[in-house]
Amino acid sequence: MNVGFQGAKKPRTVSVGLAGRGGLTISGESLKTAENKRPGTVRFETLCKRPISSSGHQSVVMSLLDIAGSDDDDDFIFCQFVLVLSQTNLPEDATLYFEELASKYGHPARKYEVATEDGYILTLFNLPGTKDPVLLMHGMQGTSDIWMLRGNISLPIVLANAGFDVWVGNNRGNRYSRKHRYLDPDNDAAFWDFSFHELGVYDLSAMIDKVLESTGANQINAIGHSLGTTLFFVLGSTKPQYNAKVNVLIALAPVCYLNNIPPLMSTFFKLAPLIGKSFKNLNIYEVFDKPARDIVRQLCSLPLIGYEICIEGVLFAIVGSDPKELSREFTKIVYPHFPSSGSLKNFLHLAQLHNRRTFAHYDYGLLRNKAVYGSSVPPEYELNKVTMPVAIIVGENDKLSVLKDVQILRKKLPNVVSYAVSPHAAFNHLDDIWGAHMDVYLYPYVFKVLEQYS
Repeated sequence: MNVGFQGAKKPRTVSVGLAGRGGLTISGESLKTAENKRPGTVRFETLCKRPISSSGHQSVVMSLLDIAGSDDDDDFIFCQFVLVLSQTNLPEDATLYFEELASKYGHPARKYEVATEDGYILTLFNLPGTKDPVLLMHGMQGTSDIWMLRGNISLPIVLANAGFDVWVGNNRGNRYSRKHRYLDPDNDAAFWDFSFHELGVYDLSAMIDKVLESTGANQINAIGHSLGTTLFFVLGSTKPQYNAKVNVLIALAPVCYLNNIPPLMSTFFKLAPLIGKSFKNLNIYEVFDKPARDIVRQLCSLPLIGYEICIEGVLFAIVGSDPKELSREFTKIVYPHFPSSGSLKNFLHLAQLHNRRTFAHYDYGLLRNKAVYGSSVPPEYELNKVTMPVAIIVGENDKLSVLKDVQILRKKLPNVVSYAVSPHAAFNHLDDIWGAHMDVYLYPYVFKVLEQYS
């Protein structure tokens, strides 16, 4: 990667590249070694608010700043960039994935492969226990990892500590479920031809059957977060026989109706038809592929401005602000795990829920709708068929699972057994999975429902 800087005398170009995990290589003009403190050292320590080390990446940054000249804007951008590339002090959990995290926190995981009716091969993890099975389903752009990032107070660990037989699913397309009998996710656009409809009808049904087959149980307890709840509503309405297989669904920040979501997400959804057309013209059907994730990770990891841009500027505008529960330090653990890959069609389907103000099947357009559905408009999901017991918990500060929209869902579901608004006033869309104090304001509710339906 070439980074150009306009110094006092002439432009200088320095080539910066990664050399292995956390390593940095420098090529270009030779770097001088000075015995005394140089201007670059002073600028680095002033700008980055940390001392320069006598060896390692920070001393390299100081030398490069000497070469680059004294332009303040260049110094700032360059310092941020190289600090990201040279980060070696990430929290351990940022470098661990599901099985490693499960072992670290005392519950080594079993790994299962689950084949769906339409050919996808999914990964399902199990933290064995002696009590009833509990299946956890992640939200949009998530993986099983997103449940595990709070260490000992992560929900799967807390449930496993209490003796529950914990199962954690992964939907098609994410880093754990990029397999198919004959489609290649990197080369076949058809692999990505799915939305939350297929995630519910095929993925969730296959995972429920696998849990029941493996445990010998007749029913599962289920906990879904965000889009993870949507899958149960889709499955219960399209394959009603699965309602009897769910003892109770604890719906955390349920997503079904998106009529009242505010900007920023409503803006993205209104632009979705244009975004979708542009992506399809470029043959892009995977959202947040690896190159895109790498860009997000590098931007959001900028030491002085990453949190302000990605969390305060974007994420909190989408999910609701709660910096006390989602701190700058914790996000260092999040970025390697989220977002994961997903399909463009899923984003477009969610946008349709907002733009059409109805919970319905995917809208292909007039002609294809007639071929697929036998009508010019896609049918609504029949929520009156979702007879499984549903316990709902929401937050007043949640900008995706907005209280007005959840009330619409609540009225349409025939078997809502519990409804609660979090006592935490700033409770947002992510506090269910990443809140620093979930054990205080969320878990008592979860365990009360599980005990009631045990």
